[in-house]
Amino acid sequence: MAAALTPRPAQGGLKREFTFRSAFSLAFAFISPIIGLYTIFALALGAAGPSFWLGFSIVLGGQLLVAVVLAELASVWPLTGGLYKWTQKLAGPKAGWAAGWAYLWTLIVLVTAQCYAAAPFLTGLVGIDAPSTGVLLGLSALILVAATCVNLLGARALKAFVAISITAELVGSVVIGTILLFFFREQPLSAVFDGPAGEGVALAPMLAAVALIGWSFIGFESAGDIAEEVEDPRRQVPKAIVLSLVIVALIVMYAALGLILAVPDLGAAITGGVADPIASTVTAQLGAGIAKPLFAMVVLAFIAGIAAVQAAVSRVLFALGRDQQLPAAGWLGRLSGRDSLPRNAIATSALAAAAMLLLALSKDAYATLISMATVGFYISFAFPVFCALRSRLLRTWAPGVWNVGRLGLALNAAAAAWLTFEIVNIAWPRLPDAPWYVNYGAALMVVIVALAGVVVRGAMGRSARPMRIPEGVAEEAS
Repeated sequence: MAAALTPRPAQGGLKREFTFRSAFSLAFAFISPIIGLYTIFALALGAAGPSFWLGFSIVLGGQLLVAVVLAELASVWPLTGGLYKWTQKLAGPKAGWAAGWAYLWTLIVLVTAQCYAAAPFLTGLVGIDAPSTGVLLGLSALILVAATCVNLLGARALKAFVAISITAELVGSVVIGTILLFFFREQPLSAVFDGPAGEGVALAPMLAAVALIGWSFIGFESAGDIAEEVEDPRRQVPKAIVLSLVIVALIVMYAALGLILAVPDLGAAITGGVADPIASTVTAQLGAGIAKPLFAMVVLAFIAGIAAVQAAVSRVLFALGRDQQLPAAGWLGRLSGRDSLPRNAIATSALAAAAMLLLALSKDAYATLISMATVGFYISFAFPVFCALRSRLLRTWAPGVWNVGRLGLALNAAAAAWLTFEIVNIAWPRLPDAPWYVNYGAALMVVIVALAGVVVRGAMGRSARPMRIPEGVAEEAS
């Protein structure tokens, strides 16, 4: 009980202010059923028709393999920075730095994309019709400021806000999904086996849907990013990683089923004749009075999700700064206040996302940001997953207290195969009428981030040396 009242500092001065419940809640808000579903619903429906719903199971199966591997790594090395630190421990400083650099920019792009995606819902909430690009940009910046303030206030504010948002998430997904599924169904259940033209499930549309759905099931690893702030992290963080993915995925699938079967004009929704199939379906079935409460829940979910992503990216920045792996490392690796928070890293992440908002001024550029963020996650996952597989094959792997035993090698190999497939699938150019930077946005991100990484790493020279951090970070809470 005393530990709960006076959180003990972990290595680097971070305080253990997160329990399993709050670590799970943070990962839940990061993945976010509302963000995960509302962002891709219209796109996936247009790509594969109602059959896109079957793609959720495919992506969940693949991501569950990844989550198990990352959960095992979190049990061995419960260190702030997650993917970055795990790769560093498995393959050395250079590989760890590459993983941290890729993950860092993936998270920043994600914050930018989510801020811009939330802006139209905020316009609906405040009653702005046909907003200009400037208005959307200003509202995006306002949402970013709100999320940043939540993080700057400290762990208690973040946990409280996330708890409120989860309630909104459950109402906006589970409750509305249930009402639509049981009382306002327009299509038979068999509709989920129909493609975009009314035919059965087809391979090419399903691959496109799986690529889009890849956006919906990312962020579960964020529980590992705050591992040094979680009590008993070797046991609690792995559980938070796996359970957050499974529970959010089931909620998304349930809500999506209710929405698909309740769409009044499915043909128009598939062809793009309905600009926002979710809002139009909910309004048509539940009345216009539900629109503003729905927008309020969506905006709240977005702010909480952005705050959770920003919490993760600030911890990665802090970890890289603490290890002397970035310019201005002393600034980024500094903690402030009685609560010992990485506020400098939080502010830096907000400034980086604000600068990138200027890239989201056009619809095409926004679509590119979504593509970049999605493939960036799968590449970031690949670093520790492939390094863990190498360690297992070389028989240097030593499991932590949370592990899957003899199944570890098979699950790790399957996770590596899944990530390889999904990276290629997401990056595949399948929009011949779109600008080249949309078709090749994923590859473009890899090239730009890699080149920038070479420049930064080269400019730092020998100063980029990892600080020795004692191994027993989690023992204090064990």
